[in-house]
Amino acid sequence: MIPVNLSAKVCCMYALRVFLLISLFWYLLCLFISPGNGSVVCNISFPPGSGIRKLANELKAGGVIRSSWHFVLMTRLRGDAHRLKAGEYSFNDKMTPDLILKKIVSGEVDFRKFTLPEGYSIYQAAELLEQKGYFKKDVFLEKCRDKALLERFGLKEFSVEGYLYPATYNLSRGGSEEQLLEQMLAQFNKTYTAIQEGEGTHRFSRHEIITLASIIEKEAVSAEEKPIISSVFHNRLRIGMPLQSDPTAVYGVRAFSGKVNKADIQRPSPYNTYLNKGLPPGPIGNPGMDAVQAAITPAKTDFLYFVARQDGTHQFSKNLDDHNRAVVRYLRY
Repeated sequence: MIPVNLSAKVCCMYALRVFLLISLFWYLLCLFISPGNGSVVCNISFPPGSGIRKLANELKAGGVIRSSWHFVLMTRLRGDAHRLKAGEYSFNDKMTPDLILKKIVSGEVDFRKFTLPEGYSIYQAAELLEQKGYFKKDVFLEKCRDKALLERFGLKEFSVEGYLYPATYNLSRGGSEEQLLEQMLAQFNKTYTAIQEGEGTHRFSRHEIITLASIIEKEAVSAEEKPIISSVFHNRLRIGMPLQSDPTAVYGVRAFSGKVNKADIQRPSPYNTYLNKGLPPGPIGNPGMDAVQAAITPAKTDFLYFVARQDGTHQFSKNLDDHNRAVVRYLRY
């Protein structure tokens, strides 16, 4: 006959083992099995200095982990509690806690991507950002004219127009308009520095180069034609002939779509090169570096005119008679 106290001891040990097995099963379930099918998404901001408990509670509240307590325990057992990277993160309930922790430790922060196409003006950029739901158009444009920002990047102009480098940028979900502009301006300075030695070969300042490049960017469809289009404008500037560039006539009014009308070219504006000789007071968009290079080193030609063909390329002419014939040929409706 087994003593009562021994029987109770065996029962307790058995119960303890069952409890430990259940606990281990629950622990593994919580850590290595996702709670859902990916339909639940949780965006979390993890600022510098934040604690692991707060993070775990937000993950639990967001529905992407089953147990905040087990997540904290896993983090501490692995020695990762002090290796977590601050930032903006996006998780879903198909991710296991193991994967979630690895993402935070490695600092795989969640970014919003924004691509600024070559030639886009600050107005077009503002509209695109608002369409994506990133920023309000008016607020972005206000930041584009922020004097402190302009001074910080050595710009004496009215706005950042022309100095935003066309590229794809990563912006954290909590990022501001100013942070995005700083990225664009810094990239412009870095890239322009690589080609600025050519700036001293002619009479134009950097601002005039960027202004001319912005017009070339708007006029050209083919990259190969940019130096030739640049030569036309250089030739006109040299002899005091108006640039008569269509995109300048609609700057600040609407995006250039390839055509202008009589009202456009007669609209009073300091940017309208049909009404004003020389370069406009500033860029009409943000050019790519191939357009900037074309403005610095134009092709050597005698062309004074060009007209768009139906395939996007241009017919170049040295005199008005040839140009008029090209207009009749290519602009026939």
